[in-house]
Amino acid sequence: MSNTLKKVWIYLENGTYLEANSFGASKTEVGEIVFNTSMTGYQEIMSDPSYAGQFVTFTAPEIGNVGVNEQDMESLKAHAKGMIVRKYQARYSNFRAEKSLHEFLAENDVMGICDIDTRYLTKMLRSEGSMMMIASTEVSDREELKKILENSPRIEAINYIEQVSTKEAYKHTSSTYSNVDFKYAIPPKAEAKIVAIDFGVKRNILNELVSAGVEVEVIPNTFNADDLIEQYNTKDIDGVFLSNGPGDPLVLKREQEEIKKLIAAKVPMFGICLGHQLLSISHGYDTFKLKFGHHGGNHPVKNEKSGLVEITAQNHNYNVPDNIIEIAEVTHKNLFDNTIEGLSYKNEPIFSVQHHPEASPGPKESRYIFSEFLSLLKR
Repeated sequence: MSNTLKKVWIYLENGTYLEANSFGASKTEVGEIVFNTSMTGYQEIMSDPSYAGQFVTFTAPEIGNVGVNEQDMESLKAHAKGMIVRKYQARYSNFRAEKSLHEFLAENDVMGICDIDTRYLTKMLRSEGSMMMIASTEVSDREELKKILENSPRIEAINYIEQVSTKEAYKHTSSTYSNVDFKYAIPPKAEAKIVAIDFGVKRNILNELVSAGVEVEVIPNTFNADDLIEQYNTKDIDGVFLSNGPGDPLVLKREQEEIKKLIAAKVPMFGICLGHQLLSISHGYDTFKLKFGHHGGNHPVKNEKSGLVEITAQNHNYNVPDNIIEIAEVTHKNLFDNTIEGLSYKNEPIFSVQHHPEASPGPKESRYIFSEFLSLLKR
């Protein structure tokens, strides 16, 4: 591995200038830096389309130990701008591994940064908030890096949905993957049919929908609401799912207008993460950006209906506003900062959650939410 390590120079918009080593792709890249507290699942995180445009700082100190395999992919490729780790382990050891993390990142043209103090970076982001950064294996001059960063668009100005959404509609038929039997479960007989709008959907969300008894067709973000309303009225579909995805939801003006039509037509809907945010905006309640976001697999969320606390997987920089209680009931609350994690809209067949009930990586305590969606569709 020593032959593949290269020097990399990093400049953050707060003026911090750092030198480290790199693996994966050699290039110059600009993105937003965030931190993730998950202890496992680096492959799932890197292949999650919601991380498009971001450098992910991992708080777990050792990364690369178990290599990479096809079953743990959350999409067809890695979408993050890069990953930042304390220690990269080139010598992986796992019977499911098919290649090293270095090989995976290089094939996907994604940077890996290692031999850097990730605790220092995490504390900085916790104190100052998420920020833009540049990393380069080609440019070492601090002033030149600063100039490139200042002349690059911010993540809020880029529509990453256009890059990560599917271009063609397709049927998703696989169910959940078992880490005990090491195979995909046989799907149950479908009791309802939906269209899933792909803003950057994770594969395990689709797996969980199928596992819950839902027939799933995935369509691009360029969907036409009138077509979906007609399909609903003719009983060709029973509802619509709005997926997770990257970037600022306020950028998605066309999608918001189409969702407003679905709301007006009383089409049953369920949203996760970005889908949750788009439902809020489409109801007239704009989202706001959190200081450093929620990224990890250990966030406590209180279910306001049952009173139980669920440990959840999270990945978002934006949140819905508190005054949305004017039109929706809060079903879930984040116990770290008391922000809203789930909503059920009053007098509408619509609900949503901010956290990720499909986990991957993370705990499975919230997967019952997919069965609740099936119940809504059957009603």
